[in-house]
Amino acid sequence: MLLLAVTAAHAQKADPIIMTVAGVDVPRSEFEYSYNKNNTDGVIDKKSVEEYVDLFINYKLKVQAALDARLDTTEAFRQEFAQYRDQQVLPTFVTDADMLEEAHKVYDQTLEQIGPDGLVSAAHILILTPQKATDEQQKDAKRRIDSVYTALLAGADFEALAKQVSQDPGSARRGGMLGWFSRHQMVKEFEDAAFALQPGQMSKPFLSPYGWHIILMKERKQFEPFDFHRDNILKYLEQRGIRNTIVDRKLDAMVKASDNVETREMLIEKRVDSLSAVDLEMRYLIKEYHDGLLLYEISNRTIWEKAAKDEETLALFFKNNKKRYQWDEPRFKGMAYHVKQQSDVKAVAKCVKKLKFEDWNEALRSTFNGDSIIRIRAEKGLFKKGDNALIDRECFKVTDAKVDSVKGYPIDAVYGKMLKKPEDYNDVRGQVTTDLQDEMERFWVADLRKKYPFTINEDVLKTVNKHE
Repeated sequence: MLLLAVTAAHAQKADPIIMTVAGVDVPRSEFEYSYNKNNTDGVIDKKSVEEYVDLFINYKLKVQAALDARLDTTEAFRQEFAQYRDQQVLPTFVTDADMLEEAHKVYDQTLEQIGPDGLVSAAHILILTPQKATDEQQKDAKRRIDSVYTALLAGADFEALAKQVSQDPGSARRGGMLGWFSRHQMVKEFEDAAFALQPGQMSKPFLSPYGWHIILMKERKQFEPFDFHRDNILKYLEQRGIRNTIVDRKLDAMVKASDNVETREMLIEKRVDSLSAVDLEMRYLIKEYHDGLLLYEISNRTIWEKAAKDEETLALFFKNNKKRYQWDEPRFKGMAYHVKQQSDVKAVAKCVKKLKFEDWNEALRSTFNGDSIIRIRAEKGLFKKGDNALIDRECFKVTDAKVDSVKGYPIDAVYGKMLKKPEDYNDVRGQVTTDLQDEMERFWVADLRKKYPFTINEDVLKTVNKHE
């Protein structure tokens, strides 16, 4: 008991509590991890330690609200967090020794497949014979290969002749070269002829199921030692995702060793705990993702989605804060459109005249483009000068605006109105939504700070990043 008390005291001294939020102690190391990660030299709005404290407390309060709402118990949260956690933790089950063992297996299997005759590098010339060749076709192929063989015996260059007459297009481009191969990689007739040759020797013409061949042996060798191929084998194994296979195999073995008392999930959790005990970076990385998921979900439910979809509140917020939303230049609210005939110009204007702006698209589609014939091409929106050449010319009176014609729609027109300032929240919806979310956030944080108690250890705060 005395030893445990001394150990606990030492741990507390080494990593003292910097604050307590909603009854949960926060060690200095956790605060430092978050502060240092979010305040690197490249950060534009870099905070002092004192400035960051309030942000960190707000973060912790929101996470606690999510926990109290049991958002960590939803299936969606569990699955997403487990997926991220596994990406960080599962690779730690695989050691360098495991990878070397797999590499040796691949090497040994390859060595066995190659066999005692080793590898050969050869070039060949092929004269094809059809599968159901007639006697005349067989004789013609034999005459051609004999002619090639005679030329080679007389000193013709094998590579040049292969490029010229060989009917194996893949190797012909390379002067007949086939690269390295071992036994059991070629048809038997070709294999027997090749492995009977020594470097520099050339075979007589022989027949295989593909046709007539002549082989020139280039090199022979035994398969190199493991260390020669080690790096390439390891790279090959990585590309095949062998680490996942090793992890699955290890976890299955561990579950079996426990007589199925421990599940795969339990074993992963144990690994998380063991890693977290010795690796603060890993501990806080996983915790950061866990809490980040909760923060996103609670913020989305409480602020973001609620503000973005509450049309009545958005309209009221805009009405009460109109002075915030001014433009430095007018906008044209309407559309630029192109039609096939003059009568459609007035028909388009009449179609949308009494409709809400947001309903124009559907009305135009159903009225003018409802069948296989498309009568109108239109661009609808809130335009400032420079956004659309046709609107620049017709509405902003830009005399040199270059309007590109739309093929098949020779008549250009605009419809809408000029606005000196936004007339409703939809004209500045993005900004209004952001401002409403900011205000809702301020009220939310204020409520959280009243609901959950928190304290700061000022003495420990002064030691952030200043201890050994």
